[in-house]
Amino acid sequence: MPATSDPEDLKLVTLARSARARNGAPEGAAVRDEMGRTYAASTVDLPSLRLTAVQAAVGAALSSGSDRLEAVAVVGETEALDDADTAVLADVAVTTVLLARPDGTLRG
Repeated sequence: MPATSDPEDLKLVTLARSARARNGAPEGAAVRDEMGRTYAASTVDLPSLRLTAVQAAVGAALSSGSDRLEAVAVVGETEALDDADTAVLADVAVTTVLLARPDGTLRG
């Protein structure tokens, strides 16, 4: 994945880092919709509800009325998205995926 200097993409990484840090969660994610609105979330791990950070952020965007997402940033230790997150992003046709380490540096 190439590095980005797009300030809107870097904003997503910052939001994802903040969501992760706020809860001490393993991952944080932030998405941007076609109107430029952003939504951030962290991993949810309850006995009765488990969501990845991507699933939670996409859910927040969709439940707020967004119907098309253009970008996502995921911050955590993982090197790649899992199949469930890849499927969710395909469902909403995300074209830009940024994976970052906990310090915010982009992978790839």
